[in-house]
This record gives sequence, C-alpha cells and structure tokens, in this order.
Amino acid sequence: MTRRYVRLAATLGAAGVLAGSTVAQTAAAAEEGRGNHARHVLLLSVDGLHQSDLAHFVAEHPQSALARLVRGGVEYTRASTTDPSDSFPGMVAQLTGGGPGTTGVYYDDTYNAALLPAGTTDCRNAKPGVEVDLTEDLDRNKDALDAGQGLSGLPGSILRMTGSPQTLLDPAKLPVDPQTCKPVSPHSYLQVNTVFEVARQAGLRTAWSDKHAAYEILNGPSGEGIQDLFTPEVNSSATGYKGDWTKDNQATEQYDSYKVQAVLNEIDGYDHSRAQRVGTPAVFGMNFQSVSTAQKLKSSDGLQGGYVGKGVPGPLVEKNLEYVDRQIGALTAELRTQHLDGSTTVILSAKHGQSPIDPAALNRIDDGPLLDGLNAAWKAAHPGAGDLVAHAVDDDGVLLWLNDRSEAATGFAKAYLLAQHGNGVDIDGKARPFTRSGVDKVYAGEEAADHFGVAPGDPRVPDVFGVAQYGVVYTGGSKIAEHGGAHADDLNVPLVVSGAGTPNGVRQDEAVETKQIAPTILKLLGLKPHDLQAVREEHTKVLPVR
Repeated sequence: MTRRYVRLAATLGAAGVLAGSTVAQTAAAAEEGRGNHARHVLLLSVDGLHQSDLAHFVAEHPQSALARLVRGGVEYTRASTTDPSDSFPGMVAQLTGGGPGTTGVYYDDTYNAALLPAGTTDCRNAKPGVEVDLTEDLDRNKDALDAGQGLSGLPGSILRMTGSPQTLLDPAKLPVDPQTCKPVSPHSYLQVNTVFEVARQAGLRTAWSDKHAAYEILNGPSGEGIQDLFTPEVNSSATGYKGDWTKDNQATEQYDSYKVQAVLNEIDGYDHSRAQRVGTPAVFGMNFQSVSTAQKLKSSDGLQGGYVGKGVPGPLVEKNLEYVDRQIGALTAELRTQHLDGSTTVILSAKHGQSPIDPAALNRIDDGPLLDGLNAAWKAAHPGAGDLVAHAVDDDGVLLWLNDRSEAATGFAKAYLLAQHGNGVDIDGKARPFTRSGVDKVYAGEEAADHFGVAPGDPRVPDVFGVAQYGVVYTGGSKIAEHGGAHADDLNVPLVVSGAGTPNGVRQDEAVETKQIAPTILKLLGLKPHDLQAVREEHTKVLPVR
C-alpha cells in the first residue's frame, strides 16, 4: 500500500502569515478566479443536519428560506464531512481545506504524545504526553455564558462579549510546548493556515460566531485571522433552564438566536455587538446547535426527539428545522435589505451529521467497563505496568491514545476490543446484545497512522481507531444519537453554495467533501485557493459548479 505522509507544518509562531502583501500581489490574487466574484461569503453550519433532512424539508416546504437557498445556487447531494465526524475537525476542514492528518485536529478532545502537561515549568525533565482539550473546559469560567468575562445582566447583555475570546481561555489549562516551555493556545496547535488568514492578508474583514472560546483555533497559526470572534459558551449554565444550553432544546434555540443576532449586526456593517460600524465582513458566519440537540434528546419541551422512522424527523427535529429555516430567512432578508444579496454567496453545510437516524438500530454501550477491562487485562499480562489507555474519546466511534505505543501494545488493544461482547441498551431502555465491543473495524498502530495519512509515531494520531457498528452510541446516559463515526448518518451532510458567483438551480450529484468549501470561498472572493497550506498538501479542489 502506498502511504502518504503529511508534512507537519510549524505549529508555533507562524511568522509572516499576515505579512503585508503588495498591491500587485493582491491584484494578482483577485485575478486567479475568473468569472463573477462575490464581495461577501456567509458560511452557515447547521450541526447534525443531514442531506436527507434538507431534502425532506425542502420537499415539504417549497416556499421556505432553505428551498429558496437551494433554488438560488448549487446543491451538492453527495457531500461528506471529515472522518472522524466531530465538530472541531469538521469546522477546521471547512476553513482550511484539510482533513485531520493535515490539520492535526482529530477531535475536540484528544491527546498529544509530544507536548507536556499543563502547568509544567521544568520542561527539561517533564514526561511528555498530555490531553489536548478544545472544549468548554479551557474557559476561565466554563459555567458562564461569557466564558468568564464577567458581564452583568446575562444573558441579555451577551452581545457585549469580547470579540477576542482567546483572552477568556485559562493559560494554566493549556498544554506546554517542550521547546519553548510556554502554553500552546488552540490557534498555535493548528498545523495549517485558514481562510480567515488569507482573507486578512488581502485586506478583507473577517468574523465568526461559534460555541466555545476554543474556536479561536480558527484564527490560524498567526492568531490573527478573525477580527471579530463571538463565542458564547454553549455548555454554560442556561439562565432559566436546568443544566446547560444543550439540555433543553428551547434553550438551545435561544442560545442560537444570540449568534444569529450577532451575524445580523455584521450584515448591517457593525461588529457583533453593534457597538462599532466596521463594514460587512468578507468572510463571516456561524454554527447552529439546535438541530443537533433535537436529534440527541429523547424528548424536550413536550416533544419527541430524534427520528420516528428511518430518516423521518420526529416532532422536535421538525420543529428545529423550521426554527433554523426562519433564522436563515432572517439572515437572507437582511442581506436584501442592505442590498448585499447580489454580492453575497451563502454556503450552507454542517460540521457533522448524527447517527443513527433509524431509532430501531440504536444500541447504547457504556464504554467505561470496556476501557477498564482493557486496562485490567493489560496489567494482568504485564505485572507492574500502569494503565494502557492514556486517553479515550468514544461517541459513535472509538479513538484511543495509549501510554505504550508499541506494535505489541496497539495489537493487544485491538485484539481485546474485538473479543468483547455484552449487552447495551436500545431506544426503549431494554437490553440489546453487542459483539466486538460494538465495532466493525479497528485500525491499530501503523494501520491507524496509514488510515489518516501520517507517519507512524505521529504524536497526535490515535493509536487505535475503531469504526462502530451502525446504531452504536457509546454512552452510559440517555442520548439517542451521536457523531464522530464513519457511517453515512455521520458523514453525509448538506452542502449548498447559493447567490453571487453561482448558477441557479443546479443539482450536483458528484461526490464532494466539505473541506472543498475552503478553496471555494477564496475562489468566490477572487483570492488564491493555493494560498491555503492544506489545499496544497491534499490537492483539495474548488467545488464543481456544474
């Protein structure tokens, strides 16, 4: 088998990424993409949305905002997100043009065998190996909607939140670079540059809204890609609700509405808070969370969550599709009001899907006993040894990083997983048998590195990557769907490119990937797609338009 090894780009101090380009260079960049260019690209990610959901909704609501978006551009019916299909690799791919092996981002919570634990000061003698957490746990105060900024009058005052959320991260929680003995911020962890950095280099304005302060990773290695980044914490305590904003679907809609308002302000030419007139960004957008929670919750707000038949949205999912449609309708209406509809391209996609969309297939497996058993078996076979598993992430796939990365250890883990059987829990709470730990296939050691296109021993790549059986969700709780896996339900997301610079009413059935969004954004703006390092590494193509 031919193996492609990804070149590891410098992760720290990407000097010169935003070095001032000459007028001639900017003009040359604008000349690369021939044809009609957009002045603005609005990127919208509806997390959890499947292509089948979009097709179903448009067929049932032909006069909806989503239907108008589809009719006004190109719909890619066979688009796939990253594998693993998690929020961070999914979003990073859309804005870099690269998959996990190239970007170095495999999940929102991973492990790095080369970095040092947070708080390390004696870097010469410290043992490498540390969790790299890009979730709410990095916030100075993860229970606060403003991630610890200290605003009064929340949530009503949330739009006053800083547009530089990197200041809200706790440096004491960041992994440490053994070379510099300094904390590694999310943007420094990314191995390649982003669309935002290329746009900034061309003198264009940028903005983005997302769910954690750690999404400052999208700034890129320079740390300067996004001028206005609005990141209210989705996993903070939800005012007026029990739990965080994802535990009640109505709360999630309320949360999403804050980000919609931020984007409306940006369409009107202000910053997200509407405090300063700065001009409408050239590249901006947001993610929606409400469809994702509607798919995961068994019920909320008196409505049944998830799907009621194979691929048939239940009442809560249908309600959220209608909600998202109204919000997108508000955004596109504001573009018309500001006379920007003729110069703006709207791109609709999703960071990830959600699995299973067939409720009868659900099998919830508690991965805790499986991991405990693996560690116990390893120690029994190797007296005096510690735990084999250094870190694990199991949603509807299995990612393991091991303390012993040898071929013998990775093979041991693979063999153990494939030998386990037991009972999970189905949609009705009844016992459901599972075999092979709920996995179809396991890549271990060099197989895993090869699967992701990196060299064996890469410090970021999982040592074990398991593709779950269809319907398996690893949880000891009540969720009825998850993402992260490699089934069609996880991967097959919508992709629509509509508005300026696109033909109307085109249905494109060629297989494409969401990482192609990144070079397409630059092409639409008249910039050079090959200014993206991941585009050069992976030969990522601009999306076909016919």
